[in-house]
Amino acid sequence: MAAATSVVVLDRGNNTTCTINLHGATVVSWRVNNQEQLFVSKLASFDGKKAIRGGIPFVFPQFGPWSYGPQHGFARITRWNLERPPERLHNGDVEALFSLMDNDFTRSMWNYPFRITYRLILREKELHFHIGVYNPSKDLTFSFNLLLHTYLKVPDVRRCQITGLHGCTFIDKTRENTLYQEGREVVTIGEWTDRIYQHTPQEHIITNVVSGRKMRLHKYNFPDTVIWNPWVDQAREICDFGDDEYPNMLCVEAGHVSAPVILLPGAAFEASQVLQIIIEGNVNRKTKRNR
Repeated sequence: MAAATSVVVLDRGNNTTCTINLHGATVVSWRVNNQEQLFVSKLASFDGKKAIRGGIPFVFPQFGPWSYGPQHGFARITRWNLERPPERLHNGDVEALFSLMDNDFTRSMWNYPFRITYRLILREKELHFHIGVYNPSKDLTFSFNLLLHTYLKVPDVRRCQITGLHGCTFIDKTRENTLYQEGREVVTIGEWTDRIYQHTPQEHIITNVVSGRKMRLHKYNFPDTVIWNPWVDQAREICDFGDDEYPNMLCVEAGHVSAPVILLPGAAFEASQVLQIIIEGNVNRKTKRNR
């Protein structure tokens, strides 16, 4: 097991916490009123070598297979720095800042200087992610992919619906990267799904997450949304994923992956994501009673 010092906890009170493992700056838990919102496999490895299977791994500088290094890049298997430990803001929210810079390990695969800052803010029913990627070089331009590989915990993935994808083109990785257009108003999952939806809107609503609630995913400067569930056969092939776990997870991933970001010398790229639990108000309850 990883040492205790490798875990950082943001605690807002009222049993609302967010836990980040410095291995990959992976968000391994987000609890709201003591209810876990993220899926982490019971077989996930915390040995500080492999990527952690679940939570929210940080994908950079490559999405998918990579000829120079590990799948999905090195950021999710590198130890990050805790730049600013958790501090309580005037409104009660809690914020922490993590960072990653090039080092011998990263330069052995990808020989560029870079600096990433990753700011997390835990609010009452929201988790905010702010990312900055900086190119400190005077003469080198580099390109990269960036993605937050969010594993949502769900009671039954077959009952989930995802909005905001109607009319979008998508690359279907289960069908030899063929390009299709999404005709459904809401996307549901009933089979092995691995799709990169392109030019997606800034907001998705995912229904029937924990306790049958809805989750809003709001993103900025992330033009793609990846939807993934390994289903039965693929789940069996993933060594750090239980054969029977696929019904209880759904990956909805905000990213910049179908085309790379090109970062000129001295330039910066920023992107952000907000996950928000939607609490249905009294109006909805009244409506249900009247039906």
